[in-house]
Amino acid sequence: MAGHHSLDWAFIIGVLGNVISFLVYLAPVPTFYKVYRKRSTGGFQSVPYLVALFSAMLWIFYAFVKTNSVLLVTINLIGCAIETIYIVMYLAYAPRPARIFTAKIILLLNVGLFSLILLSTLLLPKGSNRLKVLGWICMCFSASVFAAPLSIIRQVIRTRSVEYMPFMLSFFLTISAVVWFFYGLLTKDPYVMFPNVLGFTFGVVQMVLYVIYKYMVRKVVVEPAVAKDVLVINLEKAGVELQVTAEEIGDGERELKANEGTNGGKKGKMGEEEGLEISPA
Repeated sequence: MAGHHSLDWAFIIGVLGNVISFLVYLAPVPTFYKVYRKRSTGGFQSVPYLVALFSAMLWIFYAFVKTNSVLLVTINLIGCAIETIYIVMYLAYAPRPARIFTAKIILLLNVGLFSLILLSTLLLPKGSNRLKVLGWICMCFSASVFAAPLSIIRQVIRTRSVEYMPFMLSFFLTISAVVWFFYGLLTKDPYVMFPNVLGFTFGVVQMVLYVIYKYMVRKVVVEPAVAKDVLVINLEKAGVELQVTAEEIGDGERELKANEGTNGGKKGKMGEEEGLEISPA
């Protein structure tokens, strides 16, 4: 009875894990909507989504080898479909160097390495060893999925901007890691359980960074003082450049006005004298 009760709880938590993981897959939708509107990926990175697609492919293979793991199959099939859509959108709007880099990673990781793992796992290990080998491979790459956002974390720290690290993605990633940890615990599957410890850790780190750089760190824009204080005059004919400070310009203006006043006074006196000379008797 106790084992049956534990299995029921595992199924319930597994269904909950499917729902939350589905929300994790949908969390980047606002980011990709911005990419679609701008017709540009900006500083957006494709690596986390390539690694997530690869991990989902591995977990589907693991679930088929293990058998009786319908919940793992369903959510990872959905994950493969959604991640593929994201990658296609990225390839559509990314600059040429980013598209080339992404295509290389797809060929090396999602095609080449996955095919190698698939063939070596089917041919080399036998019996229960096959599941162990595949489980360790899945566990390592699940850890890499959670570590993939390190590139985004580095970008957030460098640019002091959280534009490409949505808070909801980090939040649902953390909750998903907690749920799948308990699913692995109840089903006695260490390959599902242990990677989610790392997932929880990175999720918390991302949320903390989001709060820091969204609400606590302010960007300071410093305008160069030269733009205000120096007037640059290009003398094309002479082939030289003259830099005059604002103070010198002010002094020059005052001297010019003083000269104009003096000249005006002289002109007034001359006008009067001339007026006396030509006036009628």
